[in-house]
Amino acid sequence: MSVLGKLAQARAELEAHSEDPWCAKVQAGVRGKDAISTAALLDLLRSPATTATARRLAAVMRSLQFIPIKSRRLMPGGRAGNTVTRGWARPLRASGARQPNRRVERCQDERIQT
Repeated sequence: MSVLGKLAQARAELEAHSEDPWCAKVQAGVRGKDAISTAALLDLLRSPATTATARRLAAVMRSLQFIPIKSRRLMPGGRAGNTVTRGWARPLRASGARQPNRRVERCQDERIQT
């Protein structure tokens, strides 16, 4: 096996070990759902609601292409009350669907050239 092949194999093994163990559980929990609350995900994972667990969950959800939201609909009876909860939703548009402003790109290219 060539050196590049060994390097690619080592990189694949390292990435497999560095994947968060929550990822598989969260993927199974959000399958077929458009939105879910952070509290429901933490209950699914049986983790306490702390800042550290919320940040870890945020990294997993962003890797699954979910976006953070604040909503009243995620709480039971939330439409009538003043309660707002945070959660995650799938984007309506595919990420990268929005085209950047061409004018900005030109300005950035000119700065690099000068």
